[in-house]
Amino acid sequence: MTKAAADRDARLREAMAAVRVPRGAEVSVAVLAVDSGESAGYGGAAFDTASIVKVDILAALLLRAQDADRRLTAAEQAYATKMIENSDNASATELWHSIGRADGLDAANRRFGLTGTSGGDGELWGLTQTTAADQLTLLQQVFGDGDGQLSAASRAYVQGLMASVEADQRWGVSAADDDNSCPLKNGWLARGTTGLWDVNSIGRVSVDGTGYLVAVLSKGTGTRAEGIALVEAAAKAAVSAFTGE
Repeated sequence: MTKAAADRDARLREAMAAVRVPRGAEVSVAVLAVDSGESAGYGGAAFDTASIVKVDILAALLLRAQDADRRLTAAEQAYATKMIENSDNASATELWHSIGRADGLDAANRRFGLTGTSGGDGELWGLTQTTAADQLTLLQQVFGDGDGQLSAASRAYVQGLMASVEADQRWGVSAADDDNSCPLKNGWLARGTTGLWDVNSIGRVSVDGTGYLVAVLSKGTGTRAEGIALVEAAAKAAVSAFTGE
């Protein structure tokens, strides 16, 4: 690790020290400044994806279509739109099958460079395990400049859907954005065994004309609202490690 990277991580730790984490909860953050390529991370644990995996599912579907030199079918496009914009679970399940479930997701993720993500068992795509660092890698595939696996058309397609999520799902990393209108995808899940919440958010924010890719994962909050507050505070802290604000 370079001194600059260590300094960024230290700044992020300092910023996260001011974030109130509810007792028993955990949070992890990864952030990258688009222009400079500098990044920082906090926490390295694995978390349930909940619905943020829907971006990964779509990316895997698009990669398969690219490999077959074809466009998405009308049905696939309809499922993709509902899956991302409305976070529709039934549509996610359809596309989970289309990509070959966990095996297909894992195969795509190896090509994307995700090293700490493992697809959920059977139909349980929402229990895919991931890290904030891996989600940042996925965001680089979606919002990158062409060095990744997705074509320009595929990247634009995912970005467009993430920019069009329904109004009541515009929370999370958008709290760090200048006008709260950034492309994003959120995930939220109450675990049946404990009643505690997984709340996650990934996306691209803009602050004073500079773009940042931000991934925030959390687990163990008592309510969804508490999880959202934690994720939003962490997103702001992540960006502040670069802006100093």
